[in-house]
Amino acid sequence: MYIIPLEILSLEGDGVHIIVDAEIFDKPFKMVVDTGASKTVLDKTTLLNAGIEEHKLQNTNILSTGLGITNMESFILDLPLLKINDWSTKKIQVAVLDLSSINYAYRQMNFTPVIGVLGGDILLQYGAVIDYKKCTLKLRSRASHLE
Repeated sequence: MYIIPLEILSLEGDGVHIIVDAEIFDKPFKMVVDTGASKTVLDKTTLLNAGIEEHKLQNTNILSTGLGITNMESFILDLPLLKINDWSTKKIQVAVLDLSSINYAYRQMNFTPVIGVLGGDILLQYGAVIDYKKCTLKLRSRASHLE
């Protein structure tokens, strides 16, 4: 079991966001831990700015909803490696959306923008346990194959 430190951001009376430090394509980023998100999602613009070639994004022809936005174009990316502190997983498929509205709000509150959302797909597969008092996230090293 890996123990990952969490950062808790207070959102000006609108609750909190839980943040982890992640490494994607050998670059450091921040991610929101979102137990209500069905899938892990990365921001298209941040990926392109980090040097990901646009042709690696597979168009799903599905309009996604959530994150306060409706009907946005979505893509899929086969991510070779996701690292969060000492924990890592290889060859995962993530959704790619335009998260610019979230990052705009973060900049308005003087927070570091995020590359995306660590969602329920990974949290469930790796047996996530969030300890709010200790500000930690526990993840198993191996995924459970849930049916």
